[in-house]
Amino acid sequence: MSNTPVLKTQRLILRAWRPEDREPFAAINSDPEVTAFLPGAMSRSESDALADSIEARFGEHGFGLWAIEVAGGLPFVGFVGLNVPRFTAPFTPCVEVGWRLARDSWGHGYATEGARVAVRFGFEECGLDEIVAFTAAQNRRSRAVMERIGMTRNPEDDFDHPSLPANHPLRRHVLYRLGLAGMSQTRAEKTADD
Repeated sequence: MSNTPVLKTQRLILRAWRPEDREPFAAINSDPEVTAFLPGAMSRSESDALADSIEARFGEHGFGLWAIEVAGGLPFVGFVGLNVPRFTAPFTPCVEVGWRLARDSWGHGYATEGARVAVRFGFEECGLDEIVAFTAAQNRRSRAVMERIGMTRNPEDDFDHPSLPANHPLRRHVLYRLGLAGMSQTRAEKTADD
């Protein structure tokens, strides 16, 4: 039995990973559009190793990168959730919110919707004080999601990702932050807009 908590939104189910998720996850990780702002496309064995690592993190931290299922629709469209980065940077140790979706699931708001419920879980159930997100500076789509969920960027926090070589075009990363007070304010503003 899985110890992964299940989170639900109006359209999404964030759940434990299943064996049948491995094949579509490998397709996501080999798509050049999906991996355009990542170090590169993954082989099937690399994708499976990443899935193993993701599953193990729930046991370590009580949270992780949930598999995303569209309620009443697609059984697996990618992942969204919380992660503890394993590299060292001025802002680590920390907890980040992250996502990776199949190309045909972009543009539906799934990343934003899933990230919001994952962030809420981090603050309300895990007692976190701050959650960060980061991406290559050129990744406008992910930066837009970070902004939609209420995260803010201070350019002084931007950094060179230590896992990428000095001449890599994606080395420069932007860092966004969200504190507990900011999440409460974002939720109040969203409620006022509804």
